[in-house]
Amino acid sequence: MKILIIEDEQSLADSLEELLRTKGFETQAVYDGKSGLAYAELGIYDLLILDVMLPGLDGFQIAKKLRNMKCGTPILMLTARSGLDDRVEGLNVGADYYLAKPFDPRELLACVNVLLRRQGSQVDELTFGNTSLELASGMLICGKEHIRLSAKEFEIMRLLLQNPSRNLSKESILAHVWGYDSNAVENHVEVYVGFLRKKLSAIRSNVSIVAIRRLGYHLEILNPRS
Repeated sequence: MKILIIEDEQSLADSLEELLRTKGFETQAVYDGKSGLAYAELGIYDLLILDVMLPGLDGFQIAKKLRNMKCGTPILMLTARSGLDDRVEGLNVGADYYLAKPFDPRELLACVNVLLRRQGSQVDELTFGNTSLELASGMLICGKEHIRLSAKEFEIMRLLLQNPSRNLSKESILAHVWGYDSNAVENHVEVYVGFLRKKLSAIRSNVSIVAIRRLGYHLEILNPRS
């Protein structure tokens, strides 16, 4: 599970990263509004922790822009501005929860877990067309047919299933699956997508991984054969 922290107080951002990593989450922190929006737009995060008072763009602007782009990633808004009008504005522009500073780490973790459950991130499987990905076993299943995925195949397939109609760029897949500091290149994505296509075909899935030049990949359901 990947969490993006957009917080200009670096010491607080670092503390949040340390807290969340002890609970098994992967984190990325950025310290200004424009960078935060750019990272959030990648669509590779399961949750955004967003401060309101940011340089460049404030948290309200970021949340509103993301919701206008149909980005459904849960947003936990953190701020010292705890007045009723601020809370109402935060919720109106798309925040899912509004947590005032200072906060107890236990409350923050509870909010994170609630938002992730609400998002459906803790379901047992993801389904598209006649095909399911079993999250616990890493098994791709179609009817009575099934095949196990490698770790990288699993992460790519899960990302595609979580965003079935959205084009995911090779850059965003690289960042999500290999990490920002990896030496992996776009060809790695192409190779693993090729592996996945063969495995989908092997289990007679009606799901196709479609490539759109310069935009990336998305899923489509194949027309039944006549």
